[in-house]
Amino acid sequence: MTGVNLAIIYYSSTGTNYQLANWAAEGAKEVGAEVKVLKVPELAPQAAIDSNPAWKAHVDATTDVPVVALNDLEWADAIIFSVPTRFGNMPGQMKQFLDTTGGLWFNGKLANKAVSAMSSAQNSHGGHESTLLALYNSMYHWGAIIVPPGYTDPVIFGAGGNPYGTSVSVDQNGKMVEDVQAAVKHQAKRTVTVAEWIKKANQ
Repeated sequence: MTGVNLAIIYYSSTGTNYQLANWAAEGAKEVGAEVKVLKVPELAPQAAIDSNPAWKAHVDATTDVPVVALNDLEWADAIIFSVPTRFGNMPGQMKQFLDTTGGLWFNGKLANKAVSAMSSAQNSHGGHESTLLALYNSMYHWGAIIVPPGYTDPVIFGAGGNPYGTSVSVDQNGKMVEDVQAAVKHQAKRTVTVAEWIKKANQ
């Protein structure tokens, strides 16, 4: 057992990033981490959700997934975010949650946590990398330790080769274009491993 607590925090409208989050949970559990999969609050109006059958179906299917709270961040030694891109940036739902972390940041509660992130878009040049870099900006202010996958395993190349974090393209039918499951699990294991190093160094 690693003794590492991992919070996987996601936003997903139709399920892609929820699937990425669950694959990350599988990978982390394989190396002994204690894992929580948590969603950020939905901010979109119900009418917008109801107008998209896939969105409504996903929201209905994940009512039992816990909503993230600030104490989940305190509990975590490591955090993995999973978000779709919105014009090359993170969705407002995730940004709104990050904007609530000021108190934890001020008290040094987020420093030295191992943090990584994943993303999705409708095409291979739809903003994956800029979304991840934008999200990491908050982590720099936290004083967190960014843990990108880099090119630390050949599975990264098979998943499209994004060194900032595993990313996937989704076709018009909502199906993932690249096979990223192995890359996601590798990224989760790497994040947990680095968190374990940090935790041991601070004991």
